[in-house]
Amino acid sequence: MDRGLWAIWYEIADANRAEYLAWFHGVHIPEKLARPGYAWAAHYALTGGDGHAYLAMFAAASTATFLNPSPAQLAQRQSAETRRMIGMRQRAQNCILAEESRVDGPQVAQRGPGLTAGTVVQFGCYATASSAVDDDLGAWYAQERFPLLAGLPGCIGARKLLVSVGTQKHAILHEFVSLAARDAHFAPHEADAHKPETWMGRVRPQLTHAPGSPMVGRRLWPAVAG
Repeated sequence: MDRGLWAIWYEIADANRAEYLAWFHGVHIPEKLARPGYAWAAHYALTGGDGHAYLAMFAAASTATFLNPSPAQLAQRQSAETRRMIGMRQRAQNCILAEESRVDGPQVAQRGPGLTAGTVVQFGCYATASSAVDDDLGAWYAQERFPLLAGLPGCIGARKLLVSVGTQKHAILHEFVSLAARDAHFAPHEADAHKPETWMGRVRPQLTHAPGSPMVGRRLWPAVAG
């Protein structure tokens, strides 16, 4: 299964973009997937910025895969080429996450190849102000948001995650079949964050998102047909 997730988001300068992407897709991802325990990888171009921001995700059965060896230990073993390429990343952030719960949407059959996350994702990583907010947040996901996603057109599914390594505490990964489906069916519900009378409007202001979060991206690798 794929209950562990390693998420990395960053920017690449235009001058380095072609070289970096060729290396990341052709060399680095295959090297990662050759390691024991890695289930899948996906790389997304993020929307809404200058077109040079990316989200990479690696999945495994549990977070233990990403801690044996750990990211810090891997960094000590990097080749000169890997150090040079990773050095191209700007404003890079990462976290290792353990899945808390998940829900399948109507389009769950369109996840793939294999268990790979969908064509379009929305990923958020954030901290809460108190355990009382944790309580309210968890109840909102379980009682309102996940039931909504279970029947939402264009939704592949969603995963609520807890941060094992990183400065935040919580994360959420939504998967959709396309940007158009996400914008048409999911985005209108996000407006509730600005309505204090709604459950989301009560919870959302008490979350402190990591820089760049939440983010929306379309998958570059594995390539999307069409």
